[in-house]
Amino acid sequence: METDKIKKLEDIRVLSGKLLNALKKAGDKRGMYNAEIRVYGYCELGSVIRNLMKLCIIALDHDSAEVPPTIENQYIDVGLILGIALQLFPVDELEFLNEITDLFSESKEETE
Repeated sequence: METDKIKKLEDIRVLSGKLLNALKKAGDKRGMYNAEIRVYGYCELGSVIRNLMKLCIIALDHDSAEVPPTIENQYIDVGLILGIALQLFPVDELEFLNEITDLFSESKEETE
């Protein structure tokens, strides 16, 4: 029984090394983490920021539901924003949780 627990802990350690990679320690002592997004350059980063700000303007002023006419290029690239959200979505971490669930459901079946 004790050997099985040690094996499960080792399995978890291996899985976490492979699959827990959406967050990186920030390197300070506040316990913060960094999440990374990939962009093609400063222009795309600027576009992401501008589109996020436009979406926020609309969310705050839901009565008018449009970007103010004083903002140049009122088009909101929702696809770009959703692409960033997809980059931040922790797919590997969800796979890790699935693997952990499988590990512990096996041990549950063995004890029944």
